[in-house]
Amino acid sequence: MFNRLAALAAALLLAGCSPNPADTAQNNLADKLAEQAGQEHSPVSFNVPVHYHSLDNGLKVVISPDDTAPIAAIGVYYNIGFRIEPKDRTGFAHLFEHMMFQGSENLGKMEFVKLVQNNGGVLNGSTRFDYTNYFEIVPANKVETLLWAEADRMKGLAITQENLTNQQGVVKNEVKVNVLNQPYGGFPWLDMPQYAFNNWYNAHNFYGDLEDLDAATLEDVQAFFNMYYSPNNAVVVVVGDVDVEQTLGWIKEYFGPLPASELAAQPDLTELRQEQEKRFNKFDRLAPKPAFAFAYKMPPRNSPEYYAMGIIDQLLVQGDDSLLYQELVKDRQITGEVGGGINYLLGNMFNYNGPMLWMSSFTHDEGVSEKELVAAVDSVVAKLAEQPIAQKDIERAMVKLRSALFDNIDSFYGFGKLDLLASFALFDDNPQRINELEGKFKAVTPELIKSTVKEYLRPGNRTILTLTPGEDPNATGSNQDQQGEQQ
Repeated sequence: MFNRLAALAAALLLAGCSPNPADTAQNNLADKLAEQAGQEHSPVSFNVPVHYHSLDNGLKVVISPDDTAPIAAIGVYYNIGFRIEPKDRTGFAHLFEHMMFQGSENLGKMEFVKLVQNNGGVLNGSTRFDYTNYFEIVPANKVETLLWAEADRMKGLAITQENLTNQQGVVKNEVKVNVLNQPYGGFPWLDMPQYAFNNWYNAHNFYGDLEDLDAATLEDVQAFFNMYYSPNNAVVVVVGDVDVEQTLGWIKEYFGPLPASELAAQPDLTELRQEQEKRFNKFDRLAPKPAFAFAYKMPPRNSPEYYAMGIIDQLLVQGDDSLLYQELVKDRQITGEVGGGINYLLGNMFNYNGPMLWMSSFTHDEGVSEKELVAAVDSVVAKLAEQPIAQKDIERAMVKLRSALFDNIDSFYGFGKLDLLASFALFDDNPQRINELEGKFKAVTPELIKSTVKEYLRPGNRTILTLTPGEDPNATGSNQDQQGEQQ
């Protein structure tokens, strides 16, 4: 849920208070691996088993067997995230995520959680830009039980006023603890989309305004469930030590009878081409140091430029050998750490399906002016835009990218693999894309990187958000830390 993300965002920014010199041995190893990668033109080095099906009611099903350990990960992803939640009901998608644990037809309140934990498993759920997901990691012999339980709550929830009121309070408390009363609470993961995007669906406060959370009614909740929590708007993914045909049979048995619903038309998420740089400042009465964030709108998902941005991301901000780290931390000593990425702090470059930002942020001392910070960033981007890009640098970035991709696929007992398969099934109707990623990145050329930098990392496509410690002289009450001023 969102609390982990808020803590991570704050931790990354506060880490800028102490220096973290580059690991020379690690960099040397990366150089050697990049050299080997350039000499060996090997085919794609992994192949994830993918069995893809669709039930008569529209439910998508992905099963990926892996007998490495006697465990399995089960995920149900619904094609509804906070991006397209109803207007005047900000935070509703996240609120509804909480409602999914309040009981169903055959399981009472919190009994789903007890069912998983009593069988030696773990579980969680989250709300992201374009999906809401629920997953469990359990011993392989408990897969049928959890598929039944997931189908039970897809069939119907215990939607009562008591449960709604209780969860409204829980979510509002999350907002207060993780954003309103937390240094750098929403910076930049919650704040930046609101400043960088113009379309309401991409730019609203998706954690939820307190007034909107209070305004949710039982009718709202029931209508939301009926519209979006249906088999034709979901994918079920099972990864682990399972028999494909047996698992598919269970899914057909428990999910097959559930009726499809008539889905609402998808709203227009289009963002027009940004022509002028935007700059904003927000105040944070709890922040000990100033902070600086900047973001560029991403190329369309799955385009050649999109894959080029994956390489550019590695070159710019991933690791101590990245250009921004070298410039901001080692050379200019502006900060002790710099973070960033695509879908920064809310996912990765694969698990979203709409307009997105590449973003970076860091804290710094008060003596550093905004002009100095912008000049430092511009000097780094200029290196990619104006100077020749060496093939060895691309190969070095590929080593890091492949390592991150492999780590993601193998992470958390198969959940990383499950997340990619679910995203590709839900958004692309093609979970086999997981086996095509490396080839897409290998097709990126120095010329494509340079043209992508010039179009997407230009100042006119950039939004800058600065954070100033202290009270906002123009704000009062609960809006103290949620308002920003354009510069």
